[in-house]
Amino acid sequence: MSELEVQSTAEAVPGLTQWQRVANTFTAPSKTFNDIKHGNNSWWLPFIITILATYVLFAAITFQVGWGQVAENSIHLNPKSEEKMAQLTPDQRATAMKVTQYSIEGSFAASPILILITVALGSLILMGTINFGFGGKAKFGSIFAVWIFASLPGIIKALLGSLVLYTGAAPESFNIGNFAPTSVGAFLNPMETNKALYTLATSLDITSIWSMAILAIGIATVAGVKRTSGYIAVFGWWAIIILVSVGVAAISG
Repeated sequence: MSELEVQSTAEAVPGLTQWQRVANTFTAPSKTFNDIKHGNNSWWLPFIITILATYVLFAAITFQVGWGQVAENSIHLNPKSEEKMAQLTPDQRATAMKVTQYSIEGSFAASPILILITVALGSLILMGTINFGFGGKAKFGSIFAVWIFASLPGIIKALLGSLVLYTGAAPESFNIGNFAPTSVGAFLNPMETNKALYTLATSLDITSIWSMAILAIGIATVAGVKRTSGYIAVFGWWAIIILVSVGVAAISG
């Protein structure tokens, strides 16, 4: 078979459907990312699925905990914040609590926008890393689509967190930073654990690590480089972020 015939055969192969790409992200991610590499950059379905799971969790928190309680718990878990609150007048404390509540609740409500901004900025960083650092040829649109698909394991965390709330978790013990038992930190008492250690333990989240592994495969595929390069790029940045977070926690703790 001539080179032209091989090329024509490859072009004749239909791309995957949106649902096939979503399913393959969990079972055979290379199939999804090869499809993206060939120009099928549509990412609307995994994005919608992610947002729906996020709002399921949002509803669970709203009805089972209440955002006022979420704010109270967040302040209670931060001794310095709790100390500052104790020094305020009743009116000042009420205002500060409202600000805390609305900022946390607003962040969840604005998830679609925040996710898109985060993915866009992260895609620019990864595109520069994989292309200039490892000789890849990835395009921004491809990496953006890869990131959206790679975020799908996060729906498991959101749904599991919702299930925990609906099965009777005490509102007073709800921790917005560890709402599902998917990280090491979820099994530690934040009040009795060193803050830096707790931050590190919280970072060791199985769904996050799963997503990053998929992301590494994806950017390596669309960039045309070895998977090792993808793993180094993704987990290298993850290690840097963790080190910074742990350092800030150590200083502030």
